[in-house]
Amino acid sequence: MNIKNEFEKVNIDIDLDKLTNLAKETALIGAEILDKNYQKIQKISSKGRKGDLVTNVDIEIESKIKDYLSNKTPNISIIAEESGSLINQSELTWCIDPLDGTTNYSHGFPFFGTSIGLILNKTIPIIGAISVPYSDELYWGCVNDGSYCNGTKISVSSPRNLEESLLVTGFAYDRFEVLDNNYSEFCWLTHKTRGVRRGGAAAIDLAFVASGKVDGFWERGLEIWDIAAGAIIVSEAGGLVSNYPNGCLDINTGRILACSKNIEKEFKEELSKVKPFKRSFYT
Repeated sequence: MNIKNEFEKVNIDIDLDKLTNLAKETALIGAEILDKNYQKIQKISSKGRKGDLVTNVDIEIESKIKDYLSNKTPNISIIAEESGSLINQSELTWCIDPLDGTTNYSHGFPFFGTSIGLILNKTIPIIGAISVPYSDELYWGCVNDGSYCNGTKISVSSPRNLEESLLVTGFAYDRFEVLDNNYSEFCWLTHKTRGVRRGGAAAIDLAFVASGKVDGFWERGLEIWDIAAGAIIVSEAGGLVSNYPNGCLDINTGRILACSKNIEKEFKEELSKVKPFKRSFYT
């Protein structure tokens, strides 16, 4: 998907500046609550899958953001991680991840944030804002307007090849249940690059690709609120976003590859060579 081209095909009259400012404001609402409650969590519980946690902080942030956006943009639908959807007839949908990196946050590991994306026609990411409170950073991007971190325009890196690249990835919650769990890809690309990191917060991984801190990111098993904001921020920073190992970006598949244009072809070629491990480590 070429996000700019897809957006321009749609005849819609919206105030992108106003909506971008709203996304930034709500991401900062999340950052403030995360700062206030860091290492002071009152309640942690499991959502059913091993490692899939929710805290009282997730719930508080999501409630405040949903209320804020519902009041400011009552005609725009909302999809939120913890409480589900508020759907109307709007062509636009807010995608809210109140606390991306809940496991990190619950352990005091400082890699977490709040992600707010706006999508058009359930498929086209057009605005994104991601707050990273521990480093006091706010990333945002809007279709046809570039991407920024704390007001400074950002761009993806320009590595000469995959061998000179630093990548980042993550592992889906179903990694304990399925063989196609990204472990083999992680091992393979660790040997083909300068290294592969696992941060544990996909939205921040995408923000770091957009700002050139890492050269590429891939992951499977994600949700729409994990992808929506980061995809447009990477795209507007000059990066490429797509499915993997092949195909156009479809934020509803849970798969994404984001990287510099310099390494996309080689990156996808290497991913296409990798087969899942033949047996689970847990059986």
